[in-house]
Amino acid sequence: MAGDATTIARPYAEAVFQRAVETDKLDLWSEMLGLLGTAVANPELSEVLGNPDLTRDQKAELMLEIGGGRLSDEGENLVKLLAESGRLGVLPEIAEAYEQRKAEHEGTVDVVVTTAFPLKPAQEQALASAFKTKLGREVRISSEENPGLIGGFRLRAGDMVIDGSVSGQLDQLAHELGI
Repeated sequence: MAGDATTIARPYAEAVFQRAVETDKLDLWSEMLGLLGTAVANPELSEVLGNPDLTRDQKAELMLEIGGGRLSDEGENLVKLLAESGRLGVLPEIAEAYEQRKAEHEGTVDVVVTTAFPLKPAQEQALASAFKTKLGREVRISSEENPGLIGGFRLRAGDMVIDGSVSGQLDQLAHELGI
């Protein structure tokens, strides 16, 4: 289903992105889609939106209330369109696809580094600098901690994943040995 949602979300994200470029409102759309995507990803709200007893108009009104005046007229129209077509559930994927498109447009890339232990700011900066040189783009780096990695790191930049973790190497060894 996740692949289906991404496929469904892509044309919406592209249309929103094109409109955001035309109107020079890239950041506004980031905020609106981020808010809506986060709201829909909430399990309780997702359950309410999946309730067949609510009409599509009621679902749209609920989302507009959640927007609480932080949605532009075009943002409200997007919510109504998605509700009409029964697509409110793909808002998180629309937001993600939009952010990827925006990053490409701005020449930036988001890199998430997961390590077993917290990274120091100097280490984050060194990684960002190395990736800026390698990718030829501005790098926005964020780090996460996962003690299950044991050591090393796992890096994700868009579709690229580099797994240099001890647990990743152990998994690969186990796979090669057929364990």
